[in-house]
Amino acid sequence: MAHLNYNHLYYFWMVQKKGSVVAAAAALFLTPQTVTGQIRQLEQRLGGKLFDRKGRQLQATKLGLLVYRYADQMFNLAYEMQDVLNYSKDESILFEVGIAETLSKPLASRVLLSVMPADGSIHLNCFQAADDQLAARLEQHKLDMILSGSDAESLNYSTILSQKLGSCDVCFFSRDPLPGEFPANLANAAMLLPQRQSALGQQLLRWFDGLGFMPKVLGEFDDAAMMKAFGRNSHGVFVTPVLQQQEMLDAGMVLIGRTSQVQEEYHVMFAERMIQHPAVRRLLNTDFAPFFAGQESAQN
Repeated sequence: MAHLNYNHLYYFWMVQKKGSVVAAAAALFLTPQTVTGQIRQLEQRLGGKLFDRKGRQLQATKLGLLVYRYADQMFNLAYEMQDVLNYSKDESILFEVGIAETLSKPLASRVLLSVMPADGSIHLNCFQAADDQLAARLEQHKLDMILSGSDAESLNYSTILSQKLGSCDVCFFSRDPLPGEFPANLANAAMLLPQRQSALGQQLLRWFDGLGFMPKVLGEFDDAAMMKAFGRNSHGVFVTPVLQQQEMLDAGMVLIGRTSQVQEEYHVMFAERMIQHPAVRRLLNTDFAPFFAGQESAQN
């Protein structure tokens, strides 16, 4: 076993993990031919086939499943070691967080800052993208944690855990008053909404359907800040968490109404290995109930 080529083993592990040679090659920045050749060399070294072809699909043999089980433990442990070693950056612990595009950025920042130590011992690095992209980066050990409006993506990965931090009501605002009684007056309003694929967007559409109408959508946004910017500069009605109600009023926006039947939720998603990260551990142990109830601080 001293002559086992661990690069070959890693390529095999990636093919089984990704489900195909093409997907593994893309992740490894190699050609499919190179990956296939390396796996053949590993098969020669181990004295047996690792994959059988079933139509266009590769299926691991008994030997392949056995090798994968050990390789999975080996490489996950290696990634965990890298994570621990990479925590340190400029004498501080690196905390790489993915933030879902549709979340309110002021609230996301307050959630994260509530668990950041004042001594500067943690270096925060934020990355914004869609939930599926963030989950893929987390699974690839490129993030420590995700802050999102839903934990749905965690169901697609056996290695990703999740925890709900809390939720709050939403409000509807506009630059100008909207005639009529809320929420019926939204039926004829030009609406600025989160992308319908997002957790909040789906909640809103179900709520509108329950009210007996579908809104006239002026625009859909995958960025909450952009949606509010459009709302400030148009006649559209936009939605925002109730925790930002006073901020919107101070900015001159008109409150159209508020509902508790639609909630902006906050979830964290993380790999099990990241529970040892001090920032993740602190966030998981924090009671955010006062925060989402409208009180400024969360309690550890």
